[in-house]
Amino acid sequence: MIDYNQIPSPSFVLEEELLRQNLELIKGVQERAGVSIILALKGFAMWRVFPMVGRYLKGATASSLHEARLIFEEMGVLAHTYSPAYLPDEFEEIMGYSSHITFNSLSQYHRFKEQLKAAPHPISAGLRVNPEYSEVEVDLYNPAAKGSRLGEAPDNLGDTLPDGIEGLHFHILCESSSYDLEKVLIAFEQHFSRFFPQLKWVNFGGGHLMTRKGYDTEHLIGLLQRFREKYGLEVILEPGSAIAWETGDLVSTVLDIVENRGVKTAIVDVSFTAHMPDTLEMPYRPRILGASSDPVSGQPAYRIGGVSCLAGDYMSEYSFDHPLEVGSQIVFKDMIHYTMVKTSTFNGVKHPNICIWKEDNTLEVVRQFAYEDFKGRLS
Repeated sequence: MIDYNQIPSPSFVLEEELLRQNLELIKGVQERAGVSIILALKGFAMWRVFPMVGRYLKGATASSLHEARLIFEEMGVLAHTYSPAYLPDEFEEIMGYSSHITFNSLSQYHRFKEQLKAAPHPISAGLRVNPEYSEVEVDLYNPAAKGSRLGEAPDNLGDTLPDGIEGLHFHILCESSSYDLEKVLIAFEQHFSRFFPQLKWVNFGGGHLMTRKGYDTEHLIGLLQRFREKYGLEVILEPGSAIAWETGDLVSTVLDIVENRGVKTAIVDVSFTAHMPDTLEMPYRPRILGASSDPVSGQPAYRIGGVSCLAGDYMSEYSFDHPLEVGSQIVFKDMIHYTMVKTSTFNGVKHPNICIWKEDNTLEVVRQFAYEDFKGRLS
């Protein structure tokens, strides 16, 4: 367990033991279901622990040249790469780092297929499709919304796929259950099973939150086994959140407490818009260690304000069992997946350190950020 007294503020801190526990669970699903599970860098790209991840999973998936290169350099494997559109001057380099390349549209595939054929090593081509069904309620995170730009709709495809397409890929889920996947698979089979005899693999994308407490992994394993056996295809899953779910926190410190019109705000040395953007975009309220997310009668209550100048850079009141003061520590729970990969230096705010709480109960400060990091992004 993390000793928060040893963590410098502000810091993201990953707990190595909890990451290993997640990876062991996911590897168990992978082996029992007979599928390939790979890490989605868009959810977790802390490359310092890629060697550990690589010992449990069968690779990683990239959404850009930089992610594909990072997978190749730090995990030592070729990436499964997908992008809504590829930059022509990057595609040759992307091929060098990829074992699979999935195209968002038929036009993208036709544009690059001759280059793909001429690649120095075999690359399996896939097409992203849209089953037009999703349980995701927030439109910002719903790729199956009407008119979505992500994937070919069923009506856009004829009776056969273009020569050279070996896989179909959908990504419809977001922190979802195996029962949500079951419903998506019904739509996927209904719209696209006519193509399955032409394929070698199918990719069920991410959003499979199998490490969340209460997730029915037995149901997931059975579902995957039945699909694989029915169609004889390799099945690939590429979760992001599930890898780093509840494996670490964002540690911060109260800098000031201001009160206006009876509202107390504790201003901390991190920012919701710069360091936790999903809390404003999704939106959701992050859990705070030792605090209640709903005001409790008779307990001190505070808004938590970010350090940027954005007016909306705050969370509404939390209750604490004791009054906060300047120097109080605020620990935001479960801040390793998606949060770290989406940070910015808006306003020039200090980027949190990146730390690992090791399994031997020692702290490794992986990275500290300075003025040069801010300046270098804008030069």
